[in-house]
Amino acid sequence: MVAPPDNDVLWARALHVKHNGSPALSGVSLGVREGEILAVGGPRGSGKTTLLQCLSGQLLPQQGEVWFNSSPVHTMGPLTRERLRRGRFGWIDPFPMLVPELNAWENTALPLMLRGWPRRAAKTAALEWLERLDIGGCARKRPHALLQAERQRVAFARAIAPTPTVLFADEPTAPLHRADRAQVLRTLTTAARSHGITVVLATHDPDTAALADRTVSLLDGRRVNTVHLPPVSETEGRAACSLSV
Repeated sequence: MVAPPDNDVLWARALHVKHNGSPALSGVSLGVREGEILAVGGPRGSGKTTLLQCLSGQLLPQQGEVWFNSSPVHTMGPLTRERLRRGRFGWIDPFPMLVPELNAWENTALPLMLRGWPRRAAKTAALEWLERLDIGGCARKRPHALLQAERQRVAFARAIAPTPTVLFADEPTAPLHRADRAQVLRTLTTAARSHGITVVLATHDPDTAALADRTVSLLDGRRVNTVHLPPVSETEGRAACSLSV
C-alpha cells in the first residue's frame, strides 16, 4: 500500500467495482483536499454514487484503496467503518430518508444525540440549522406533514448540524425546484467554508457543479477530461472527452 499525500483528507487509488458483473468503476483514482468542495460530474449511471459510497466506507471496492486522513478505509472492519461514518462523515441522499416517528428538529438533532450531545444543546443546534434553511416553522412537523422539498431541507440540516469532517452529497438537489436549489446550495457551501467541511458532491447538473472548487467527471465508470477544441468556424465549436491518464 502507498500512503496518500499529506494534504488530502480523502484519497482513492485504482478503484474497481462491479455490480452484478457489470463494471461500475474501472480504475478510478482521485484525491480530495481538506476543506475543498469537489463536484463529481457525469450522466446518470456513470458511477458517481458508487464512487461516493466507496469514499465514505459504505461500499468496499473489489480492487483499489481508499484512505481517510492516512487511515486505510478499505481494510477496516464493518464496525470501524460504521463508527467512522457516524463520527466523521455526513451523507445527503437524492431523496430524504427521515425517521417517520420523529419531527423535523428531532430528525435534525438525531446524529448529534448519537454522538453524546445533551438533548437541549442538540435541539438548539437543530433549530438553528432549520432556521438557516428557511424551515424553522416546520420544526415540530413530522415527515408525513412536510412537502418533499421541506423534507430534503431537513436532510440537509441533519447532515450539516454535526459539522462533519467530510460531507457526501449524492444528487442532493434532485427533489428541489430551481429557486429552492440555489438557496439550499448557497447555505451548504457557506456552511462548508465557514466550518472547514470538505464536501464531495455528485451531480449531473452543471449549475450545481459550478459552485464547487473543482470538478472531476465520470463516464461509464472511468474518469474523463473534457477537452475543448478550437472552433471550426465563427459559429461552430467542438468538444471531446478523453480518458484521464
